[in-house]
Amino acid sequence: MIKFGIVGTGWRSHFYLRPAQACPNLFSCVGVVTRDPERAAPLGEQYGIQLYPSLDDLLAQKPHFVVTSVPWPINPGVINQLADANMPVLSETPPAPTSEEMAELCKRTQQGAIIQVAEQYVLQPHHAAKLAFIQTGKLGTISQAQVSAAHGYHGISLIRKFLGIGYECPTITACEFTSPLVKGPNRNGPPEEESMGNSKQTIAYLNFGDRLGVFDFAGDQYFSHIRNQRILIRGDRGEIINDTATYLQDFNTPITVHFTRHTAGPEGNLEGNHLKGYQAGETWAYQNPLAPGELSDDEIAVGDCMRLMAEHINGGPPVYPLEEACQDHHLNLCIQQAQQEGRPITVEPQSWAS
Repeated sequence: MIKFGIVGTGWRSHFYLRPAQACPNLFSCVGVVTRDPERAAPLGEQYGIQLYPSLDDLLAQKPHFVVTSVPWPINPGVINQLADANMPVLSETPPAPTSEEMAELCKRTQQGAIIQVAEQYVLQPHHAAKLAFIQTGKLGTISQAQVSAAHGYHGISLIRKFLGIGYECPTITACEFTSPLVKGPNRNGPPEEESMGNSKQTIAYLNFGDRLGVFDFAGDQYFSHIRNQRILIRGDRGEIINDTATYLQDFNTPITVHFTRHTAGPEGNLEGNHLKGYQAGETWAYQNPLAPGELSDDEIAVGDCMRLMAEHINGGPPVYPLEEACQDHHLNLCIQQAQQEGRPITVEPQSWAS
């Protein structure tokens, strides 16, 4: 049983509580810290969890780790409080608003603090399946990744992983394009009537010399019915375009495979209602580690972060190192700078890269 606590009761906190609710044999939330217990009472009732007014009250419940799901400016202080108490931390993204604050946080890991980041996009099933396929070597050496799937640091995390980039520094050019779009659903639900709005799209080129990342995203994509994700990953022996991979078996024999999503429950199937995994050709590229929990792909990925965090505390590999998450957000800040200044930005190495 993985025992965890949460600091914060905002929208993202639900993404940690829903996996715990769907997988009670795996997770147990021992409590949530809130500044306003009365206002947060519905959340406690919804998930059957205890609310606490202070961090000390939560730590007294002896969680294995604590998730920080608080506003950006507050997060570094909460992480430091937990590090002072020798409590492992799984931080929401980004770990801090500025590069300077992130550099200070990274000093804590050098002093032995366990701080990981819940960068879930690389663990979302469809992305994880593509990463697994890349690792088979069938595409050869990857030279380009075009990602239109997530905002800011999330999209950059996918670009870095698809390209096999660590802390290499690119030259970045970026621009913003605004276009009209019929308003669709948002966090508050579907629209009540048809109306027009403006869709702001950021396009950036991250040139690493021998590898190119193309970041392309408009915030509407998360909820819109007509703005979808797009992925292109190119290697010298093949490529992935969305849900199709094409590669060379030999120099004259192309092979095409599709990433097929398998779910329990459709068309009279009685196995339940959950994602089973992704198949690429004859191989299962991804199997859902939280099956048979009824969860969205993003909730599966967040739950997987918590599962891997528990393994990391017990000596397993990192979930997503703080330093990598800092690099993602630093590159995101550089994209914003290149966009605002209208000129290329050559990224400088940061202290955490060492």
